[in-house]
Amino acid sequence: MTTITQRFLQTCLLFILITVTGSLQAQDWKKDRKVNILFGLSQPLLLHGFNMEVNYMYNRFIFDYSHGTSLDFDENAVTQDLKDQGVVVHMPYSTGFGIGYRFTSWLNMRVEPKWHRFEFYYNNDEQTAANEITSYNTFTLGLGLYGAFYPFKSKESFFKGFLIAPSIRYWPTVASSLAGDSYTYLNKNTHQAEEIKTLDPGMGFTPFVFNISLGYTFDLKRGK
Repeated sequence: MTTITQRFLQTCLLFILITVTGSLQAQDWKKDRKVNILFGLSQPLLLHGFNMEVNYMYNRFIFDYSHGTSLDFDENAVTQDLKDQGVVVHMPYSTGFGIGYRFTSWLNMRVEPKWHRFEFYYNNDEQTAANEITSYNTFTLGLGLYGAFYPFKSKESFFKGFLIAPSIRYWPTVASSLAGDSYTYLNKNTHQAEEIKTLDPGMGFTPFVFNISLGYTFDLKRGK
């Protein structure tokens, strides 16, 4: 088992243990009817892109749709193989939905099918169809563990709804439109045959995605 996998599992276990110790909290959250609107921080800060997520909470269930766009992995964010080739990656979209269960008012886990588009260009080339080396689509199916913290929840004002939502997700690629999961081409920088492979959509092109989102919660009518 790799170190990053071990850390992921340890973090999940820690969240679950904290959930068990907090089981004596008020139970009215189980009748929630809420909508969250959230914006991810890693996409604009690290990838020069944008991400928006919408959640709907119904009792202990949570449903979401998220869409990331214009994500750029420059020469400092790609794999060493791609860096050696002088190749960067552009993701015009990363999108999908999730269905989950709320363990507490502030912790939930979701099953998440997602679709991603990968485009490859030489570093510093204009990212147009004419300059594209290759491109492909992938489908991932994984899990996400999400927190929900309200720093102003004790305030009876507009600020009460502000939300901070950290997340740890595992999105392994289960299907790709890249034939054989590999594309071989003549690289203009190395003047050799080089290979581009199917990538996962997470940090360092692994299946692991870490993010913190900021947003606002809108309370709807609670169930009886």
